[in-house]
Amino acid sequence: MTIATKPSASGLLRIEWADGQMPVLRSIRERFARERPLEGLTVGLCLHVTSETGCLVRALAAGGASVALCASNPYATQHDVAAALSDEVEVHTGGPDDWADSVAAVAARAPRITLDDGADLLSALHAVPELLDGMLGGTEETTTGLVRLRAMEAEGRLAVPVIAVNEARAEKALNDRFGTGQSVLDGILRATNILLAGQTVVVLGYGWTGRGVALAAHGLGASVIVCEVDPLRALEARMEGFSVMPASVAAERGDVFITVTGGQDVLRGEHFVRMKDGAVLANAGHFDVEISLPDLRGAAVEVREVLPLVRQYDLGDRRLNLLAGGRVVNLAAADGHPAAVMDVSFALQALAAEALATGSFTPGVHPVPDGIEREVAALKLAALGVEIDELTPAQVAYRSLTSPPLDR
Repeated sequence: MTIATKPSASGLLRIEWADGQMPVLRSIRERFARERPLEGLTVGLCLHVTSETGCLVRALAAGGASVALCASNPYATQHDVAAALSDEVEVHTGGPDDWADSVAAVAARAPRITLDDGADLLSALHAVPELLDGMLGGTEETTTGLVRLRAMEAEGRLAVPVIAVNEARAEKALNDRFGTGQSVLDGILRATNILLAGQTVVVLGYGWTGRGVALAAHGLGASVIVCEVDPLRALEARMEGFSVMPASVAAERGDVFITVTGGQDVLRGEHFVRMKDGAVLANAGHFDVEISLPDLRGAAVEVREVLPLVRQYDLGDRRLNLLAGGRVVNLAAADGHPAAVMDVSFALQALAAEALATGSFTPGVHPVPDGIEREVAALKLAALGVEIDELTPAQVAYRSLTSPPLDR
């Protein structure tokens, strides 16, 4: 028996493992190989470089695309996967100091279609307007990226169409709720090896991702507190059985704090001074701005690394433990979403890229076409061996009536 030791060889094995759990994307790759809908197009990707991303890269390449890839988060890059992919497509990765250059290198290829995780690649292209000539559009995978893109759209600066993959129903249900819910806690447990049962977990933000984190933490025996600024989401959290309170109050009660808002300074100095000795701070948002690192450093009399992914801030009378430098914990401390979840996300990405290549969209942010969502959901159900009902002709006719009859 031969055991792979080279990074590229181990990366190939990781991609193959992920491929075995991504039947929907695999079926799309097989069709792409036959039909070649991306023939002759340069497709630029700025995504987390993981084994699942490797499967997406292969699907796009099978469709005829010339693929250039860079990392949306250098701290989350699986370098053996990057090494394996570099034998097949153009890959630009490195450390934090190389990140901007990597994005610029992919932008310099003047891709006709982009797939973004945070809108960094599309923003780089807009900084050099001539690179946008002939561009068909892009896709966006994150809430944070869509906030940036909608701001550009409102200012009249978004020059191309963008399909909001992050807002697809299938994406929110599987990726945000189940994928992030599991992988965030996986990252926290890998970094600390703490027991969550009996702990109080504070989840800051109750969108789809916050729901998933809260549900997963509750399932492991933790008491969950939710902090929100949206009254409707706060009401949902309360009706779903979680305590809801301001962050300033929750700061005194929590053992583990998880930010998942996409905002800035969600946890800051006024919260740190109220926290218990030994509190754990983790961020599940895209950028490392949700936990105020300047406030944390400013309050500390000493900082030390107590574990490879745990930085302890001694405030004099208490110690706070920051995980993965405040970066996205499910990727910086673990392997991100399970491949079975990314199967749906990247299937949506691949079909959205095909839609941009073969359709016609106006500049601006667009929802994922309903036909794509239904195709992906149907393929996933088929892969799971699940059958569902169909409407009868009479039911279809009834639904089409503007004023259904009341008499029976």
